[in-house]
Order: sequence, then structure tokens, then C-alpha cells
Amino acid sequence: MQDRDSLKRHAALVDRMAETLGIDLQEAALEGSVAMDEIADAVLRCTGCSDPSHCAGWLDGHGHGAAQTPGYCRNRDLMARLRPGVA
Repeated sequence: MQDRDSLKRHAALVDRMAETLGIDLQEAALEGSVAMDEIADAVLRCTGCSDPSHCAGWLDGHGHGAAQTPGYCRNRDLMARLRPGVA
């Protein structure tokens, strides 16, 4: 079982990744593009990452945005589906 701090850290990483790709997860949920359970599952997938510090560094280096997640991202498919302009 993940502890609260770990879940919060990974929830923040998922949200930052989405923002970096131009995705507003809250808006996507309100529009019905993603279910809240999918977001929760994304956070749990993220907790399985072996190097969240590397991800945080990648996000820091892409403050201007990015077209896609890094290849190792466990939520790559979800983010690609939600990315604006992707049908």
C-alpha cells in the first residue's frame, strides 16, 4: 500500500505531466474525456515508476511544454489520448 505522501507526490507528477502536454485533467474529467477512476489509475501506475526524481527533472526541463511524454512514462498512452488535437 502506498503512503499518503507518495500518492500526493505521484498525483502531482501526473498533473504536471498533463499540464506540460497541454492537458487540463480537471476539464477533461468534466467533459467526460477521462473518468476520475482513470485519473486515479494513472496515479497508481505512476507510483510504480522506478525513478520519479528523473521524471520531475524531465518536467522541470520542459516548462515550455512538450508534444509527448518521455518514453518511460507509464501513462504515455493515456496522455497521448487526452492531448489536445488528438482525435
